[in-house]
Amino acid sequence: MRRASNVLKPSKVSQRIKKNRELYLLLLLPILYFVVFKYGAMFWLVVAFEDYNPMEGVLGSQWVGLKWFKTFLEEPYFLTLIKNTVLINVWGLLFYFPAPVILALMINEVRQKKLKKVIQTVSYLPYFFSVVVICGLILNLCSLDGLINQILSFLGLQKISFMNKPEWFRPIYILSEIWQKAGWSSIIYLAALSGIDAQLYEAAVIDGASRWKQIIHISLPGIASVISIQLLLTLGNILSVGYEKIMLLYNGSTMSTADVISTYVYRRGIISADLSYGTAVNVFQAVIGLVLIILANKAAQKAEAASLW
Repeated sequence: MRRASNVLKPSKVSQRIKKNRELYLLLLLPILYFVVFKYGAMFWLVVAFEDYNPMEGVLGSQWVGLKWFKTFLEEPYFLTLIKNTVLINVWGLLFYFPAPVILALMINEVRQKKLKKVIQTVSYLPYFFSVVVICGLILNLCSLDGLINQILSFLGLQKISFMNKPEWFRPIYILSEIWQKAGWSSIIYLAALSGIDAQLYEAAVIDGASRWKQIIHISLPGIASVISIQLLLTLGNILSVGYEKIMLLYNGSTMSTADVISTYVYRRGIISADLSYGTAVNVFQAVIGLVLIILANKAAQKAEAASLW
């Protein structure tokens, strides 16, 4: 039988690798990262089903099955952790998620190239600040003697101890996320906007469409698939919140709204050295996230929107 023409012979594969060896070398570090820290780390998930003892190792520790999962589900603090984690992510979905899309659409409408580059640079810059620096700025701005309270005092309003009031934690956290990451997250939408055929805009102008109508009928449909995929990925992380910024911002007064699963895992798994319990909680998070992303993907398929698979 004649071999299919699209199947590469081993000699051709080696020639292609040799010809593009610099590009393949660039892939080496990312591949090693995923092999070691993503796939290799999966071996340690077995700790969630053991009463792990570092002296005995993974293979020598006692098998306890679903004990730690049941312990977490029966934890009196369980519902509070779930509520806080979900609410922060829902707030992010409502306010943070649209921010990069809106910013990308606004930047795309800027016609002067120099001004456009300046706006992009200014919006990207906060992303490269350390989380510690960001949290330091937030604490200084929101303190009783900070800039925000000085403005309130100047306006004749009462000062507010923002960082000690539980009801203010989520708004401050989400606003800081928008300021720090919206610019960087807008890059993917700007890339999608750059791929829209310019002739569509020219035809719209000839037909008398305003800038607003061009955005509604050309720009947004042009990036709808990217928005859909990003939304699916966000829904899959509905129970995941990074612990670094929260730990740097929260205190005893705001624990009732600020404490999430990731900070709880840090305290129990790392500080208290309860590694099996902490791993079990993380596995619980991952399984729920996987189920949510599968359901969201099926919903996107039924709605005939862009999906992950």
